[in-house]
Amino acid sequence: MNEILKYYSRKDVQKQIILSSTNREIAAKYNENFGKRPDILQFESDVLELAKKGATSFHVSVEHWSNPLDLKPGMNKKQLDDLRIGWDLLIDIDCKFFDYSKIAANLLIEAIKFHGINNIGLKFSGNRSFHIGIPYNSFPKKVNNLKTNLLFPDSIKVIVYHLKNMIRDPLSSGIMELSTIDEIATSVNKPKKELMKDNIFDPFSIVQIDEMLVSSRHMYRAPYSLNEKSGLVSIPIKLNKLKNFKLSSAKLENVETNIKFLDEDKSEENESSNLIIQSFDSFNKKKEEVKIIKNKITIKGKVNEDRFPPCIQKCLKGIKTDGRKRALFILINFLRNMNWDIEDIQKLLMEWNKKNYEPLRDNYILSQIKWHKEQSVKLPPNCSNESYYKDLGIKCQENICNRVKNPINYTLKFKKPQ
Repeated sequence: MNEILKYYSRKDVQKQIILSSTNREIAAKYNENFGKRPDILQFESDVLELAKKGATSFHVSVEHWSNPLDLKPGMNKKQLDDLRIGWDLLIDIDCKFFDYSKIAANLLIEAIKFHGINNIGLKFSGNRSFHIGIPYNSFPKKVNNLKTNLLFPDSIKVIVYHLKNMIRDPLSSGIMELSTIDEIATSVNKPKKELMKDNIFDPFSIVQIDEMLVSSRHMYRAPYSLNEKSGLVSIPIKLNKLKNFKLSSAKLENVETNIKFLDEDKSEENESSNLIIQSFDSFNKKKEEVKIIKNKITIKGKVNEDRFPPCIQKCLKGIKTDGRKRALFILINFLRNMNWDIEDIQKLLMEWNKKNYEPLRDNYILSQIKWHKEQSVKLPPNCSNESYYKDLGIKCQENICNRVKNPINYTLKFKKPQ
């Protein structure tokens, strides 16, 4: 029995691969070629039987299907949408330098945690990098009145765009602490100018965080499946073990199977709401930000609370149902536009938090304020964004909402200083 067949004959390995294939399309790979599609794995013994036929690795779909075997080549969007019951957020980091991949993975994890998400999957790709995932059942069922299962693959592209913007500067700094531009250019055999963007080192010129390859029926290497090129296994990793992760842990003879990559049982309902809503808001608001800057709309001096719009006034009275984190996001951005300093924002928000139906952790509020302090001032979500104002029960009166696009416009238009 060769080493690969011996590995896939392990009952614990078979069990983990089966767990990762529930409601997903699978494909067995035979060295360089994939087997038939669509296919599924039903029993643990299926893994060994395919390995006996020469399967060297197993791949699973990002999407969850009501019946994967109903999938066919050439299906249109509606047909795929009707079969899809959900999708996992799967981020693929690709870089030839393992230490850079570690930096990127750690920053992405911290950026995801920033949005109040704790159930995050981390997996060694089996070669030089990592996969980061969030289970589908932690996302809300609807976003902007659209069913989330229909927002594939756009949602993943928008979320990754948002996360990349969050980590760009710290990723650049982290890489530059390890290597100079000259050293990087030599290592990747590129002229320095190809590593720059606007005369600044662009970390994504050497670290690819993949969102463009996501398409319907896109697959990734299943947890505990072999990577044919490296001979290493794609193994899940505990988040706190990333820094000290060694490639030797992924050798066939060293693999332990005590971690699940995407554990749906640990997801909290709507845990990923803030991430997907803020990602779409950030993506859609780019034109509005440019317009504000172009027209040089500014507010001078700190604005008193009596000049705040009704929606912000209502929000400051406390949130009585779910949505405290979204409300916090609105308030921080609004207050910064009202020229409140960080100390005053912190004081107000700590008092506001006591009025909520259930207070947020102080550390969560402080971490949000700290992050926003380090960013340029952004607009709060637009008034038309129902995922914020209407869902939180703090929407303004119709006669006001129809006349302003953003809460700060209310202060500029209706509440000018006397």
